Amino acid sequence: MEQFLEEARKVCQEAEVFFVTHKSTPVSFEANRLKSLETNETRGIALRIVKDGRIGFAASNNLEDVKGLVDRAVEVAPFGAEAKFTLPSSNSYPSVEVYDPEVEAVTVEQMVELGQSLVDGVRKHTPEILCDAGVTQSVTEVNIINSRGGQTGYKKSVFGLGLEGTLIRGTDMLFVGDGQSSCRPITEHHSILKKVHDQLDMAKETAHAPSGEVPVIFTPHGVAAALLSPLSMAFNGKTVLQGASPLVGKLGQKLCDDRFSLWDDATLNYRPGSRPCDDEGVPTQRIPLIERGVVGSFLYDLQTAAQAKAQSTGSASRGMGSLPSPSTSLLIIDEGDVSYEDMLSDVKEGLVVERLLGVGQSNVLGGDFSGNVLLGYKVEQGRVVGRVKNTMISGNVYEALNNLVAIGKEGEWVGGSLRLPPLYCRNISVSRKE
Repeated sequence: MEQFLEEARKVCQEAEVFFVTHKSTPVSFEANRLKSLETNETRGIALRIVKDGRIGFAASNNLEDVKGLVDRAVEVAPFGAEAKFTLPSSNSYPSVEVYDPEVEAVTVEQMVELGQSLVDGVRKHTPEILCDAGVTQSVTEVNIINSRGGQTGYKKSVFGLGLEGTLIRGTDMLFVGDGQSSCRPITEHHSILKKVHDQLDMAKETAHAPSGEVPVIFTPHGVAAALLSPLSMAFNGKTVLQGASPLVGKLGQKLCDDRFSLWDDATLNYRPGSRPCDDEGVPTQRIPLIERGVVGSFLYDLQTAAQAKAQSTGSASRGMGSLPSPSTSLLIIDEGDVSYEDMLSDVKEGLVVERLLGVGQSNVLGGDFSGNVLLGYKVEQGRVVGRVKNTMISGNVYEALNNLVAIGKEGEWVGGSLRLPPLYCRNISVSRKE
């Protein structure tokens, strides 16, 4: 890395070297059988420079081609965007634990056994179901140095376990599933099995979905599917600068129900979305996006922060072949004070939405959401009476968050980067095909 930086400093005003190694071992099951297991290892280096006020960028997996990488970055710099940022110098970083050596100690045989026992546990409940499962371990190392003396990095381990099941009966297809991920090994799958068993039990009977404006309870997975994509885009500093976000000019203003708070927090220990620094070497922090219904902050990297005359929030992410841009890391919705059972008992006729299909085809930037209900249940007089089919929901995330009946007190991790409670909303549009 030092060689690349030294060579770049000869021809430009500022330079940054970003070096990543990634090793992963995925074990996959398809149609109830072990399909594949392999180990992949990649590494790459990216160089970002500022020459004559313009950004140059090049990336490679050839760690010997020092001069070639620098020359390519210099070559594209005249066509790059105007650099508004200043690279960070030496910094102090939060203590964030994201590496556990025990992840690397899990053998392939143990991963196969874990995946097979997950498949077997679901098939014991429902023998005719077809299961696809995955068990993955990975380790990523990130290192960043720049011409202003900034130098940082971290090592992260991730272990993931998940299952998707398909139950086909005639022309009826039922899709169920759940998963977990952590920076530590996952050695038991009882909670995943329970979730899938519950889904199968509640889906045994089918029911006609209500239509019109009806109350809907979004489970944590339902919240992730329907509501978070519009919010993530709206709080992205790049979208705000482009004037495409509906939140332009609303910093510090009331946006939704004052019981609702949304955070981006990369400083939680052993969560796959966490890290001590972003991909530009800026310290991460807990960022209030919505605090008690009020817009608290937007997500910025160095470039967008400088353009907005703000400070970077430590939210820069990048692929190996791309420049940094703002991104969410670990989104958290504060839990409320109402149990899921109490939410359910309050619904006279409505829906529970667990999974959606085809979300994102509407005006997402405006906050709209719509999708087919892949897994959802009809509620009558406070109890689930069956699974709904041929049903679609639609709405607007800001209207939904201003029409909250309750926020659940049982938050769950969805994937490695979301912690969400159930949300009970009134007047969500529901339509069905007869």
